[in-house]
Amino acid sequence: MKAIQIKYLGATNTKGSRLKAWTDAGTVTEGLDYSINIWTQARRIADSYAAAREWPEVSGFGVLPNGDYVATMG
Repeated sequence: MKAIQIKYLGATNTKGSRLKAWTDAGTVTEGLDYSINIWTQARRIADSYAAAREWPEVSGFGVLPNGDYVATMG
């Protein structure tokens, strides 16, 4: 079973707020879309991350104690 972890990265002096998704297969960082809520965007990133790697669809999605989002494929 794989898990994709998605972390919120706050704005800096040179970059806006972003979401970073990662596994042992690599990372993807995407700018925050303020027109949708962060939960929805994190789920979309997880779905596209899995699809790009031809993994099974995301079957579980939630929040870890540290505030990061996590998606699992079953």
